[in-house]
Amino acid sequence: MSGGCGRLLSARDAQMTVELAVVVPVVIVVALVALNLMGYVEACAAFDQAAQDAVLAQGVAPTGEQGAEHAAAEVRAAIEELVGRADRCEVEVRSEAVSAGAQGSFVISPLLTRYVCTLTYRPWPRALRLPGVTYEAPFALEHECELVVDRYRPGVVV
Repeated sequence: MSGGCGRLLSARDAQMTVELAVVVPVVIVVALVALNLMGYVEACAAFDQAAQDAVLAQGVAPTGEQGAEHAAAEVRAAIEELVGRADRCEVEVRSEAVSAGAQGSFVISPLLTRYVCTLTYRPWPRALRLPGVTYEAPFALEHECELVVDRYRPGVVV
């Protein structure tokens, strides 16, 4: 009778081992997705604050050359320094002059500049291969923030 009971326990143990071998890779992948999602949300929160601060500090009154391209480069450098996630995040800043609308509306100030700041977040790890599960992240998540300012009148935010 003891032989039958021993076989029953080893069958249960074997079943639990197989279930564990099937479930663990899936749990690891779900944990990595959750970890990357939390990192993305954290990066977006830091980016939104840094973008506003950088545009108001650097974009309104750029140092040195007063061109829009130079101001955008200064804003980008300030955002990268404030966000501080160079390993997973890329920052792009472009500036464009705000013009009159198509229906003949007028512009409040002819010197308004729109700064469009884009954060590109690359998940970690880029590829993970486990038995039965392959996790690849060839994509990147993007977050965009824009702010319109008058570059020659400090404090004017539209």
